Amino acid sequence: MNFMTLGLLECCARCLVGAPFASLVATGLCFFGVALFCGCGHEALTGTEKLIETYFSKNYQDYEYLINVIHAFQYVIYGTASFFFLYGALLLAEGFYTTGAVRQIFGDYKTTICGKGLSATVTGGQKGRGSRGQHQAHSLERVCHCLGKWLGHPDKFVGITYALTIVWLLVFACSAVPVYIYFNTWTTCQSIASPSKTSASIGSLCADARMYGVLPWNAFPGKVCGSNLLSICKTAEFQMTFHLFIAAFVGAAATLVSLLTFMIAATYNFAVLKLMGRGTKF
Repeated sequence: MNFMTLGLLECCARCLVGAPFASLVATGLCFFGVALFCGCGHEALTGTEKLIETYFSKNYQDYEYLINVIHAFQYVIYGTASFFFLYGALLLAEGFYTTGAVRQIFGDYKTTICGKGLSATVTGGQKGRGSRGQHQAHSLERVCHCLGKWLGHPDKFVGITYALTIVWLLVFACSAVPVYIYFNTWTTCQSIASPSKTSASIGSLCADARMYGVLPWNAFPGKVCGSNLLSICKTAEFQMTFHLFIAAFVGAAATLVSLLTFMIAATYNFAVLKLMGRGTKF
């Protein structure tokens, strides 16, 4: 019993030593950022649709295209969440794989009782448990072999992550646009609420959805001015949608940071393995 306890403790200690902390942090940040971006972005788009329908246009034809675009973006959000969950898990596995290889080169990682036990579990060990146990062990071994083939090419992960970072940089920039629009509207409402701080008349202070391309120029009314705009800004729908877009923007920023961290860590591991003569396969 004591031997098993010591083996478990040694396993935990060795796993902590061999853990790719940069990849672990990046994975947590990626999952958090994507969840925040997708969840808040989805609800913020729904809130925007309600605000446009209620206050900025009375004709469905004016905002029909906008609704179709919003629904399309919401479907894209579903796909984005699924993709990043799978790709983040794959990058984490790549981090463990390449970090272990790098630390083997520098002599910082050794096989332990835990490693031997895990190897025996995957391969089925010397003591068989019948044809069924051997079949399961063989299946696990094949899965690990296939996964190893994918993870044995860190150069491909660097290239894919680099391209994905460029694409997400555009997403990050686009997520700032609704924050800018809502912030301008909120600033206009603050000017209406404090008329002494502005020289313009309250009636001339407006939020025009047509100016940002949200609605066509022939949409009616297309804009809301004065006290009517102030009443909109005080609604729970506007406040919630504004804050949801801010949260989605923060989520996009967190995801971008996680991708940069992944890319730096993968590039470092690939460079070390390349310089030490391991090539792109190991």
